[in-house]
Amino acid sequence: MNPEELKARARVMKALASPVRLKIVDELSRGERCICELQPLFPMNKSTLSRHVAELRNVGIVGERRDGVRCYLRLLTPCVLKMFDCAMNVIRAEAKRQADLANGGKVTEP
Repeated sequence: MNPEELKARARVMKALASPVRLKIVDELSRGERCICELQPLFPMNKSTLSRHVAELRNVGIVGERRDGVRCYLRLLTPCVLKMFDCAMNVIRAEAKRQADLANGGKVTEP
């Protein structure tokens, strides 16, 4: 893999490296939403939420459309949700490994 591809991948991963941005993606996984609908879900001011959305938009995860004064957000690349499944698999595998270590190295049943 060339260095530019690695940098591009790192930018995408960095954009997702925030609980707030992960929650935005999760909310948008259920369909297009007005940013005004998302605002009450996040305990922060509108400009801070807008900066988080911009991070996702800048790497191509989220797109927006304007309808008058409203801004609607949508996932441009829903395949990003597969990364969430992969992350949960890593978390479960590590929890099992830790449980096995706590049981004296014995393998526990799933």
